[in-house]
Amino acid sequence: MNRRERFRRITTFQEADRVPVDMGSHVASIHRLCYQKLRAYLQDEELQNQDKILDRMVQNVVPDEKLLQRYHVDFRWIAPNWIDVTDVSQDIYRDMWGIEWQYMLDAYSVYSSPLSHARTTADIDNHPWPDPEHPDLVRGVGEHAKRLYENTDYVLVADSIKGGLLTKALQIRGYQQMFADLVNNVPLAEALLDKLLDLYKLFWTQFLRRVGPYVQMVYFTDDIGGQQSMMISPDTFRQLIKPRLANLIDHIKSQADVKFMYHTDGTVTPVIEDIIEMGVDVLNPIQTSALGMNTAVLKELYHGRLCFHGAIDVQQMLPFSTPEEVRYDVAKRLYDLARGGGYILAPCHNIGSDVPPANVEALYAAAHELGGYPIAVDHILREEDRRPPTAVDIARQAAPQKRVRRPRPRRRE
Repeated sequence: MNRRERFRRITTFQEADRVPVDMGSHVASIHRLCYQKLRAYLQDEELQNQDKILDRMVQNVVPDEKLLQRYHVDFRWIAPNWIDVTDVSQDIYRDMWGIEWQYMLDAYSVYSSPLSHARTTADIDNHPWPDPEHPDLVRGVGEHAKRLYENTDYVLVADSIKGGLLTKALQIRGYQQMFADLVNNVPLAEALLDKLLDLYKLFWTQFLRRVGPYVQMVYFTDDIGGQQSMMISPDTFRQLIKPRLANLIDHIKSQADVKFMYHTDGTVTPVIEDIIEMGVDVLNPIQTSALGMNTAVLKELYHGRLCFHGAIDVQQMLPFSTPEEVRYDVAKRLYDLARGGGYILAPCHNIGSDVPPANVEALYAAAHELGGYPIAVDHILREEDRRPPTAVDIARQAAPQKRVRRPRPRRRE
C-alpha cells in the first residue's frame, strides 16, 4: 500500500497497513536548537538544514529529507514563501502584516500591533494590507508540488499562510484590544475579521491554482483554545468566528479536491461539533496536556465524523519523559485514536528546544514499531488504559472543570 492510499483509507475511517506518521508543518516541525542537538546525537554530519528556518517566529527548521526518511514520515509540506520581512533591529523584525516581533528566550513574540490604536472601520480599511496575490508568495511552489506528486507517493499538504482569522486579528489588533472588541465593539471586530477573510480567500485561490491538482490536504491554523478553557466563549466563537471559517473552508474546497485540516491548540471540547459542522475533516493538534482533551473520549464521541492529527505532547511528555515513557505514550495514543482508522500520528506542535534527542528518536521508533495494523499494544498499556470511556468520562469531556491550583505556601517572615 502506498502512502496516498494509506492516507485515503485512514481519512475515510478504515484501517490501512499502518498508521500514517507526520512531521514538517510550520507548527509541527522541530526547533533549530533541538535539531542541532539531534544532529550531534545522531553523529550525522550529512544531516542538512540546521540553519534553514521554516517559521522565523517559532524558530523551527525545514527537516532534512534524510531525517524524514529515517523517521518514515508519510507527508511532505508545500509552504508559501515569506515575503516583505524587514529587520527593525537585531532582535526585532516586521512581517508583511506590519506586526513587529521581538526575540525572547528561543523564539519571537508580538512586540507591536499596527492596528492597536484603530477606532473606526476606516482605520482598518486604510491599513497597508499585504497583497495576497503577490506572485512571490507562491513562486516555485507549483513546480515543487508537481515534482513531488509525479515522482513520489508522499501525501502532499498545502501549508497555510501564517496565522488564521482570530489569531491574526489578535496579533494585528493587539490581544487586549481585540478581546475587548469581541465584547464591546463588535462592528470593529467584524470589520477586521471580514477583511482577513477576504485576504485569505484571495490567497488560497492563487495558492490552490498552482498546487491544487497535486495536494491531498490543506492546513489552516487559528488558535481558539487555551490551556484550561477556550480563549473566547463558545457563543462568541459561534457568532463571530464559525460562520467566517465555514465560508473560508467552503471556498477552499471549491478550489481543489482536498481534506481540510484545522489547527487549534488547547482545549476546544465545547465546540468540536461546530468544528465538524464547519467542514473540518482533520483536527490538529489534539493537545493532551490541555484540560479535557482525553483521547479515548474524543475517539468515542467523534469517530467516523472527524479525524485526528497529532496527540504526541511536546509541552510535558516529550521534554520530561524517558524514552521508555515516550514509547508508552505513543502506544496509548495509538490505542485510543488509531483503531478503526482516523488518526495520523505526529507531535502536537513543534518539537521544542527542551526536548532531548533521545526522546525524538524514541517517538518515531515507537511509531514505526507499534503503528502497524492491527494495533497491538495491549502488552504495553495498563489495564485502566484499555477500559472504554464511561458516561461520566464523556460528561466531563463535554464540560471539563478547571484544575484547582494548590495554594502557595506563605513566606516565613
